[in-house]
Amino acid sequence: MTDRKDEVVRLDRVRFRWPGQTSDIVSIDELSLGVGEHLFVRGASGSGKTTLLNLLCGLQAPSSGTIRLLGTDLSQLASGHLDQFRADHIGVIFQQFNLLPYLSTLENVTLSCSFSGRKKRRASQSTNVTGTARRLLEDLNLAPELHRASVNKLSVGQQQRVAVARALIGTPEILIADEPTSALDADNRDRFMDLLFRETEARGCTLVFVSHDPLLAKRFDRSIELGSASEVLQGSP
Repeated sequence: MTDRKDEVVRLDRVRFRWPGQTSDIVSIDELSLGVGEHLFVRGASGSGKTTLLNLLCGLQAPSSGTIRLLGTDLSQLASGHLDQFRADHIGVIFQQFNLLPYLSTLENVTLSCSFSGRKKRRASQSTNVTGTARRLLEDLNLAPELHRASVNKLSVGQQQRVAVARALIGTPEILIADEPTSALDADNRDRFMDLLFRETEARGCTLVFVSHDPLLAKRFDRSIELGSASEVLQGSP
């Protein structure tokens, strides 16, 4: 159990069901994640994986129960404050990356700082926001000549790096990844996971990673399977 003072994510008796349904699509009695922990969430299609991520991001409210991020009860935040909390503290890597084709590589990375003064201040601690974005992209092995290029000119692997840099700029405490490896072959999947773990560990981000691929679970210290009542620890059957 994570010490309460170190908790980044805490769920208590969280249930979610769609209107008109008679059964819960998400049912978690208790879940606690500390600073820098990596959690793997697995489950078949329709098991509620994306719904859980939406709950964690505050895009949906639970039918019952409490979700606290960084000690803040999401249900107590008004809509505008919830949007700002999400912008300030959460980075997201989407399944299809969701890069904006009309922006350059650098502009895609720095975009989130336009919505969060906190991320902008943190990204500007040692240089300006653009300088931090450049450093992130270089750390992720994206050549400087590509920084001003349209993201449409990039390979899938290069777009992955842009998506990771965009999620990490401003050092959010929570990083959420929604099946970002689903369209990748085994070699590219492994390279992506190496990259993601290296970058989150370097920045102390708490990672919630959703996938239907059970082969990835062995890389995580902790995992849960939606539809199962209990948490599954690495190495357990």
